[in-house]
Amino acid sequence: MLAYPELVRSGMVVKLVELLTHENVDIVIDVVELIKELTDEDVGNEADEDEDEDEDEAGSSREKGMKLLIDGLLENTVLELLVSNLARMNEAEESDRQGVYNTLNVFENILAFNPAVSRTLVTNTSLLKWLLERVQAKTHDDNRVYTSELLAIILQDNRQNRLDFGKAGGVDTLLQVLSQYRKKDPVDADEVEFMENLFDSLCSSLAEPEIKSLFLAGEGVELMVIMMKEKMLARSRSIKVLDFAMQGTAGTACCEMFVEALGLKTLFSAFMGKAKKQKNPLATTPASEDATHILGIISSLFSNIPSDSTARVRLLTKFVESDYEKVDRLLEIRESAEARLAVTNKEIEQERREMIADGEDVGPEDEDRWYLRK
Repeated sequence: MLAYPELVRSGMVVKLVELLTHENVDIVIDVVELIKELTDEDVGNEADEDEDEDEDEAGSSREKGMKLLIDGLLENTVLELLVSNLARMNEAEESDRQGVYNTLNVFENILAFNPAVSRTLVTNTSLLKWLLERVQAKTHDDNRVYTSELLAIILQDNRQNRLDFGKAGGVDTLLQVLSQYRKKDPVDADEVEFMENLFDSLCSSLAEPEIKSLFLAGEGVELMVIMMKEKMLARSRSIKVLDFAMQGTAGTACCEMFVEALGLKTLFSAFMGKAKKQKNPLATTPASEDATHILGIISSLFSNIPSDSTARVRLLTKFVESDYEKVDRLLEIRESAEARLAVTNKEIEQERREMIADGEDVGPEDEDRWYLRK
């Protein structure tokens, strides 16, 4: 890592990037692998430990060296060249397939170091278009999983990227790909990860009102309601997507469509614990997470549906029927939450007393950590 500044000053970074334009694809693939190794966040860790450096000093040295390297790569348009080379690689060949994987790895390494680069990736390259095309591949493999992961990273916390995703037809693309999981489950853990990455991408993008509109127009609400009714792995994720789609005033139209699509019956069946999920060893979503999103949907329905509408009456009726069993269930959930909170508060107070007794200062980080536990 200490050699990175010299690597940049000597002009080797420029020469390295220039090799990405080489007419021999095999050479390009080797260069991509080298850049992947150089940008790995763990590079240099062992060396620093062997030299017995101060941990903070070593970490600062690694960060400065990595910043110099990545800045040098970016200044020499490495992103544009890496994306353009994706079209040159034939994934039917093992070496090319590994080249694509390593290229995606480079993007992930750079984004892990500087998340703001995601905007540059979307605006200066055609990567978003490539990602959306790649997730539609019929054959499932490691590169398809990595593609879905990178898409989720790009959409994680950037409004403009989400809007560009919508303009590129991303919402319809993901809905189309995810629709296959209405009637069948992923075949293995890798495909489960692929599916969950796509659902997470949808959830992130649905933070924007414009994407909620595209989701509604693309019949996303209806698809998620159908998935809720099935005892497939996608059921839990569909509940989460609906929670995000229906939040806020911008989610009003989605709330109304949810009622129109007969989602109330399935929602409250899950709320009462009557809709038992199919036992599947690949399942990753805890029941508590489902309950959280179900409550979020109910909250959005009450917040967004007009008080004088037929949909509102249908919602209220659900709480009256069966001798107010849904109201009883709400009270049970509240009492359970209060009991868990009381235990957590007791544990936190004990930890606080122990820290003070040991002469330790209770700082903002400790308060934040305790708050998150609640």
